[in-house]
Amino acid sequence: MSEEKVFIGSLDQGTSSTRFIIYDSSANQIGSHQVEFTQFFPQAGWVEHDPTEILESVKVCFTKVIDKATANGHNIDSGLKAIGITNQRETTVIWSKSTGRPLYNAIVWMDVRTSSICRKLEKELPGGRTHFVDTCGLPISTYFSALKLLWLLENVDAVKEAVKTGDALFGTIDTWLIWNLTGGVENGLHVTDVSNASRTMLMNLKTLDWDGPTLNTLGIPVSILPKIISNSEIIGNISKGWPITGIPISGCLGDQHAAMVGQACLKGEAKSTYGTGAFILLNTGEESIKSNHGLLSTLAYKLGPKAPTNYALEGSIAIAGAAVQWLRDSLGIISSASEIEELASKVDSTGGVYFVPAFNGLFAPWWRDDARGVCIGITRFTNKSHIARAVLESMCFQVKDVLDSMQKDSGEKGENKNEKGEFLLRVDGGATVNNLLMQIQADLLGTPVVRPADIETTALGAAYAAGLAVGVWTEDEIFSSGERMKKATIFQPVLDKELREKKVESWCKAVSRTFDLADLSL
Repeated sequence: MSEEKVFIGSLDQGTSSTRFIIYDSSANQIGSHQVEFTQFFPQAGWVEHDPTEILESVKVCFTKVIDKATANGHNIDSGLKAIGITNQRETTVIWSKSTGRPLYNAIVWMDVRTSSICRKLEKELPGGRTHFVDTCGLPISTYFSALKLLWLLENVDAVKEAVKTGDALFGTIDTWLIWNLTGGVENGLHVTDVSNASRTMLMNLKTLDWDGPTLNTLGIPVSILPKIISNSEIIGNISKGWPITGIPISGCLGDQHAAMVGQACLKGEAKSTYGTGAFILLNTGEESIKSNHGLLSTLAYKLGPKAPTNYALEGSIAIAGAAVQWLRDSLGIISSASEIEELASKVDSTGGVYFVPAFNGLFAPWWRDDARGVCIGITRFTNKSHIARAVLESMCFQVKDVLDSMQKDSGEKGENKNEKGEFLLRVDGGATVNNLLMQIQADLLGTPVVRPADIETTALGAAYAAGLAVGVWTEDEIFSSGERMKKATIFQPVLDKELREKKVESWCKAVSRTFDLADLSL
């Protein structure tokens, strides 16, 4: 019987690791492998990846998962029908069309080297920071790919030369992966999907195509940009030289958009993904809502070339799980990320300590790249458990800031409430295994937090998109969440409303202390 089984693969290329998961037709994982790769920090505020090392990590993951699944008796050779790709967004690569080699390291989404370019554009362009918002939904910020691309065009001779000679190709990581997986130099496909394109600052949200006036304003040649496609369609087959050959790539979404699909978020439903950063998206349906409270208007998903486009409001938080890594790697307070829950549980409050992880500035809803991290309220009473708990609280406060802004922007029509009139937050990502973190989140929101049985919803969303395109699943099957809710864990708030409001007030005070610290002397 095993020959008849159908499988879908999901390649999840994240900020700190690459993972490949194979699912069966019931969306159960039958094999998974994850590889961490190097983070480069050439200067303060700079973050880079080696695009070639990322390709190697993909190869290793493919091989290991196929070996694991085969060892468990699954016939992957005949059963694997397609793979979907999901990726860290905004991270920018330029490579040579003729050699296939990157012309510079990938500049990662959280890198802030483009601050001076942002300031310059804000001064020069009418409307300043919001000049492009009506077109692409995004403010001028170090976060988005267009600014990273400008930096490469201005500062890297190899990039300038390749653009001049027509040898340069630009892409986010999905584009880099697809080009290499479908043949690279010989016949690699140069494409990106609508969700990743919506994060470059170069795509028109209405037309879903590159925006001519924006390209002219920034001096970016359209010739280096990939073709924009939907999130669910057969893109091309994986070429020779990869552990999986001849299999179609039929789904592609930026990680947060994939999580929206994996969480089955329909109009009015929101999810928060806790990874290196935290990302909260609210599906606003077929209407793009312009935010007046520091959020981004973006794509949710478009599941097929002729499918309707779903839009979203998004709030991005630069540092979530990365703050736990900092406690582990830089301070040595814990030796593994999983220890933070036990350490923070040793105290029942932070003892008045507030930690704001503005390591590289603050994203939504503040948008302050001059902010730097602070830890305030420290007394002789403070110990490392208080600090650990303050780090967990910092993630939850930031998520609350974003959800409060979403409520202001979308009003009642943007809220999906349960029968008790409560707003539900769906959560996913690695950090959600931490029960204390989830309970703190419910307490600070004052609403239930729903954690699915499978927290890897980013990978699942990419698998769903790929499976949809090749007929393994229908949209109804993907979005029927009733069964899934039965298996979910729901965290109910228990914190007193008055105490919650006092804590939020203290948090806002702490955030205000982070501003204008970027140029503190070394």
